[in-house]
Amino acid sequence: MKTIKLLAIAVMSALTLSSCDEDKDDKKMEQTSCEKVTGQNHALLVIDMQNDFCDVVEGYKSALPVTGGTSVIPYINELIKCDKFSVVAFSKDWHDMGHVSFESTYKDEPNRVVVEEKTKLKKVTLDDGSIQYVWPDHCVPNTKGSEIHKDVAFDKDKHFVVNKGTNLNVDSYSAFLDNNKVGKTGLDKYLKEQGITEVTVVGLALDYCVKFTCLDAIALGYKVNLHIKGTKPVVPALQDAVIKQLKEKGVNVIE
Repeated sequence: MKTIKLLAIAVMSALTLSSCDEDKDDKKMEQTSCEKVTGQNHALLVIDMQNDFCDVVEGYKSALPVTGGTSVIPYINELIKCDKFSVVAFSKDWHDMGHVSFESTYKDEPNRVVVEEKTKLKKVTLDDGSIQYVWPDHCVPNTKGSEIHKDVAFDKDKHFVVNKGTNLNVDSYSAFLDNNKVGKTGLDKYLKEQGITEVTVVGLALDYCVKFTCLDAIALGYKVNLHIKGTKPVVPALQDAVIKQLKEKGVNVIE
């Protein structure tokens, strides 16, 4: 009986050691966010990690929270602290009251606002025939909502910042250009001056500002990487379609 017990203990010990070894192997195989970064003349673009888009902000009710938006902050911070980027740049939505994307702008003409059936998002048709999505008022300059979330490793003295959507009459999802592709934020000019040829994009939200930043970056001649673990969509049902579109346009999507 004693021999059987000793044998059982030996087998359990062997199984435990084997399990520990497998866990170690899995950890070795899983790359950190920084280890996924390659190339030279490389910039990190952190898109709109502002309080109004983050779903967990202490003492503040976000205007347009992206579900899970705050959860990507640790991953983004790893990238910010990574030593492989020549430039770390942040974009910020920056809309004065009366902005074309604000719900309050259309308070006196409610019939102009319609709900899109597929996404349930609100939209209006502008005078030029283009479609403008309408959101709760957000990221008004110099308000709590416009600030970068306090848990993001942002350094205002070290990191480059561009404000977008400053034109009352034209929205700007991309960190590079207004939606009409005329107004420029200054980001492309700065990156070119720094000799940047490749960008990695993270932030909020995948299906809007992150997507259009990636597409404009491709059009402007950059090699573009998108880290899925560093972003979340407004409409989760659109994620697969957005990723497919970005891959087709040449974006390197990193899981």
